[in-house]
Amino acid sequence: MMAPRIGFIGLGIMGKPMARNLVRAGFTVTVHNRSRAKVEELVQDGASRAASPREAASAADIVITMLPNSPDVELVALGDGGIKDAARPGQLFIDMSTINPIVSQKIAKELAPLGVAMVDAPVSGGEKGAIDGTLSIMAGGAPEDFERALPVFNALGKTITHMGPIGAGGFTKLANQIIVAVNLTAIGEALVFGAKAGVDPQKMIRALAGGLAGSKCLDQKSEKILSGDFAPGFKIDLHFKDLNLIQDAARSVGVPIPTAAFVEQLFSALRVRGRGGLDHSGVITLFEDLAGVQVRKTQASA
Repeated sequence: MMAPRIGFIGLGIMGKPMARNLVRAGFTVTVHNRSRAKVEELVQDGASRAASPREAASAADIVITMLPNSPDVELVALGDGGIKDAARPGQLFIDMSTINPIVSQKIAKELAPLGVAMVDAPVSGGEKGAIDGTLSIMAGGAPEDFERALPVFNALGKTITHMGPIGAGGFTKLANQIIVAVNLTAIGEALVFGAKAGVDPQKMIRALAGGLAGSKCLDQKSEKILSGDFAPGFKIDLHFKDLNLIQDAARSVGVPIPTAAFVEQLFSALRVRGRGGLDHSGVITLFEDLAGVQVRKTQASA
């Protein structure tokens, strides 16, 4: 059986390496992005270019989007010149963005009469996971549509889970984003607490990582914190967006989320200070400001 032809829309921090991995896995991939430079990078790797979402979808068996927010996905999927205009029976639409799962359900409902199935499949693992092809993929959709998507998922991720019907992937990803935001906030507060007390932060991280406080967030982000290199793997702006989505989704299902709401306000304060473009591990800088200490400049032992 021939590999499905892929249309990939959205070549940001996550989307570009994901599309590249699909090319390397042998898929025929057509890419579209608002920034043409990123398209040309993928063309050099063996992808084809498309001038619009409609063009990317027109020859594709599977269309994938990796976009910043719900309105972006809705526009690309249902707007003029979008995927809907190129729809044909038998196509599969996989949205791998982090958006409001209620919007995913709406898009799926509008595409279904055209014979287009949808899977919502947001990911976790950050830029490194996207580059390495080790993402955690949480998918929502009909079982048969999940099975059709599996060859694509296997090229992109390591932990692939069918969560349930459409929208279940999105709700799971938002739960993930609560945990990550709260974890990074706690890490920042704890390291500033230790640094202000004169504890060596590198030794502190080593000790914490070996106990119950250890986490993937601590493992993957401690180097950024110690070096002060907050070049974004995932921007504060985008995590703030996700925290807003979480508030909306929580209201829709009637769940109080006081901890996530508090952390959202901390991320809002960072954006007011002009730090929205930093990696989300940069939440530590807010605690540094409050305590008058920089963890990164404390002498660290080897």
